[in-house]
Amino acid sequence: MPIPSVFYGFMGIALSLLVAGCSPSAPSKPEFQGTDITGVDWGKDFNLTDHTGRRRSLVDFHGKAVALFFGYTHCPDVCPTTLGELAQTLKQLGKDAGKVQVLFVTLDPARDTPAVLAQYVPSFHPSFLGLTGTEAEVALVAKSFKAFYQKQASGSKMGYTLDHSSNTFVFDPQGRLRLTYGFGRGAAPMIHDIKQLLSGN
Repeated sequence: MPIPSVFYGFMGIALSLLVAGCSPSAPSKPEFQGTDITGVDWGKDFNLTDHTGRRRSLVDFHGKAVALFFGYTHCPDVCPTTLGELAQTLKQLGKDAGKVQVLFVTLDPARDTPAVLAQYVPSFHPSFLGLTGTEAEVALVAKSFKAFYQKQASGSKMGYTLDHSSNTFVFDPQGRLRLTYGFGRGAAPMIHDIKQLLSGN
């Protein structure tokens, strides 16, 4: 007696389900401690001058994880605290510290000349780079990273201070913006996450 064709259809479905059940599961999404912003359509790149006078963009650091922070050298609290935490991050990473580049983008190019940045930024860690540009160039990069800043008149000899957002942005070694951290998170979350990015997650 011939076997109905529908039997072969059921057998095919059952076999495909069996194969699917035996196949390895899809890789799980890495668990980051920072805010995962993988895939956003902003924060793609920058084109600024570092404190040695060299023009820089993201491609210069391909193969490294990049931590980028916006601030200014006259900042009394947020900026030195964040740069200190980034220095601690590199210290705790040990031999992997050479695979990470920290970039400090000034929001105050009128005062933060390359010479000023060269004194301030590497004082936290010798590998750190300060980035600056014209007012228009800095504004363009800040806008592309959704970084807010605004001058506030001050009665001190500084003349003015800056209100500014305090996020640190982290790129993976392929140059993709992956993570952001708010102020005061400490070094531990970034150490954990950078290790993941360096391992290919």
